[in-house]
Amino acid sequence: MENFYLFVVMCILLILLPGPDTAIATKNTLVVGRTGGFRTMFGTCCALLIHTLAAVIGLSAIIVKSALLFSVFKYAGAVYLVYLGAKTLWALKNKKTTPEINAESKYEGKSCFKQGFLTNLLNPKVAVFFLTFLPQFVHAGSDTFLPFLTMGITYTTLTAVWFLLYIYLLNQISAFMKRPRTQRVMEGITGTILIGFGLKLALEKTQH
Repeated sequence: MENFYLFVVMCILLILLPGPDTAIATKNTLVVGRTGGFRTMFGTCCALLIHTLAAVIGLSAIIVKSALLFSVFKYAGAVYLVYLGAKTLWALKNKKTTPEINAESKYEGKSCFKQGFLTNLLNPKVAVFFLTFLPQFVHAGSDTFLPFLTMGITYTTLTAVWFLLYIYLLNQISAFMKRPRTQRVMEGITGTILIGFGLKLALEKTQH
């Protein structure tokens, strides 16, 4: 493995770019609280570890090279993102006519891990990222098992650190963020962004 510190810098820059994972973490932190955000982060990191293992043993390469498998993952991920976005907007609409129910918050808390996990796992672009980004930091012709594993764990750890800081900051300004009007605006924006990410993923051309 070479240029590890450059790899870390590049990871940080990529992690800071907002994506579906950030949108899900934002929504769950605002709706459920800090616990919901942390559960979402844990789900995302578990999915990243699975992507890491898939890259190490070569499954990601199979998915990327197979148009059918790539399309299955792409459309499944797109449908799930659109579903989450629509669900968020629907819940927002219902909040205007019905009072909040604690049982709903508990249910949402339990589903936060699943949302973070599936959003990341079903995104084939993550598999493409691992197979196109990681090899750039490995010597040509060398064994990739340990370097891929190290870089995957590093990327997952940096992602966890970023989300811990992000969720903590959201929670610190929760007094403002959890005002009914502010929360409605944020949930509306988040729901729309999730649907946008889903449609963007579905409409992207498969490239090999």
